[in-house]
Amino acid sequence: MTPGFKHLFLPFSLVLAIGTGLGLTIDSFFGPEDTYEQLQKMEDTFLLINRQYVEDVDPAVLAESAIRAMLDELDPHSAYIDAEAIGRVQDDYRGTFGGIGIWFEAPAEDTAKVTSTIPDGPGEAVGLMAGDRMFAVDDSLIVGMGSIQIQNLIKGPVGTDVVISIKRPGRSQPFDVTITRDTIPLYSVDSSYMMDEETGYVRIGRFAMTTHDEFVEHVTRLKGLGMQQLIIDLRGNPGGIKMTAVQIADELLTGSGVIVTTEGRDPRENEIDRISPGGLLTEEPIIILVDEQTASGSEIISGAVQDHDRALIVGRRTFGKGLVQRPFQLRDGSVVQMTVARYFMPSGRLIQTPYETGDLDDYYVTKYDDYEEATYRPEEYLSHFPDSLRYSTRNGRVVFGGGGVMPDVVIPPDSTSDLNADIVQVSTRRGWAFLYAREFLETPEGMAMRQEWAQHPDRFFNEFRIQPTHWNGFVAYAEEHGLKDTADEAADGKAFTADDLEAYRATLEVVLKARMAQRLYRSEAWYPVFNSIDPMIEQLEPLWVHARSLAENGTMGASTAK
Repeated sequence: MTPGFKHLFLPFSLVLAIGTGLGLTIDSFFGPEDTYEQLQKMEDTFLLINRQYVEDVDPAVLAESAIRAMLDELDPHSAYIDAEAIGRVQDDYRGTFGGIGIWFEAPAEDTAKVTSTIPDGPGEAVGLMAGDRMFAVDDSLIVGMGSIQIQNLIKGPVGTDVVISIKRPGRSQPFDVTITRDTIPLYSVDSSYMMDEETGYVRIGRFAMTTHDEFVEHVTRLKGLGMQQLIIDLRGNPGGIKMTAVQIADELLTGSGVIVTTEGRDPRENEIDRISPGGLLTEEPIIILVDEQTASGSEIISGAVQDHDRALIVGRRTFGKGLVQRPFQLRDGSVVQMTVARYFMPSGRLIQTPYETGDLDDYYVTKYDDYEEATYRPEEYLSHFPDSLRYSTRNGRVVFGGGGVMPDVVIPPDSTSDLNADIVQVSTRRGWAFLYAREFLETPEGMAMRQEWAQHPDRFFNEFRIQPTHWNGFVAYAEEHGLKDTADEAADGKAFTADDLEAYRATLEVVLKARMAQRLYRSEAWYPVFNSIDPMIEQLEPLWVHARSLAENGTMGASTAK
């Protein structure tokens, strides 16, 4: 889920807290006399509109609008969730309702966009992809609707069907997909495997109640396979349950000290999470991968281990969310999810991006206006930081507050990578490899391939090669499904051809193999194949010397990593 949007899916942490109630009386809120006077002013205005406005008004709509307007004056992450939405979420977690297994965003006055699909979920099974635009659900137009309204239309009893109308970028005609709702297994560790004889890889997609247990299970298995060093991939991880992020950070740290400190206006929100003995990964060299979508709980981990000089942080500046929300249930069952505290890294730094009230547009402009400099000219970017935003790690390295975690080693996007070639991007957006692999593996030849490889994933990763028949079938599929209609997506205004695919055959064959792996095994099988051409991962080998130095004595080695 894209971090920062106030009206997306209800966070899992909120579901667990529903029913707690405010537990307070109105009188307990009043301090200065002016507070009561302002409340009276709001009440007077509400009654005046309700009684004397020229047309009938719905008092519930007025009240909800007023609540949302108040929250908009606070910060970008405080939000209001109506009672109907809360009820549906409770039903869902009781197992009586199902979904289609997608994350999506619904910006105001725009078309809802699928941001990702849940591994092996119903949506992925029928071919929904990140980037797909949803414009109708069961023939009901959803353009301009909020995400909660859209979510309510999509969800329903397990086993029932829902029809989603899709416009896919680069595809001229919209199309419908019929999806059978199911209970969605929300695993948070997306993949784990051995990259070589000593290097393990774990990708965490979000932080849920089960994430720590999943992480321990996967790492224990990798250690049993001989793992001596570990890559933890937090790219694109928007956060989630704070507690599980703290638990994972605790597995990486040793000795004594703070993991994260939470401070609020109410002393009851103040909390210090400390390192406890017996971590699972206290000696192994560790590289943590981050990017601009790494947020919240992911930043707790990356910031804490950086401040303790424990692991090497590699990638791009993180999102910068250092605010803590808590749900408060109102008398009608609706919930105000309100920011009640900030969290601080062990060095004392706050990584929250500056904001002016809850203006999302201004928030994102501020957040990304210096992104290019932070990514492509990091030394120049950091030279502008005032002393007040410079902090020291346990061993004296300088780290920075004021907007995300700045990696120890910045790796900008590789614009020269074949993955960024126009034809490769078009192929990805249109899903040719994904859809061809799904179709091919249902043919007699594909079924024979299933029988040969289904029980041998490690052999598949290491030995399988795309054959000419597979490649020719993929090209034919692309030609049949829009290759000749790509003029609008080509820089020169001419439609792409089979020759353009051939020019990037090596890269596209890896993508095709990764899609086949997904269909043969599970979605987690994508990573062992695709990571072989991931531009960031390709640059990690020389950085292990710094990760080992940090693991041994908390320094960056003989030379500074850049």
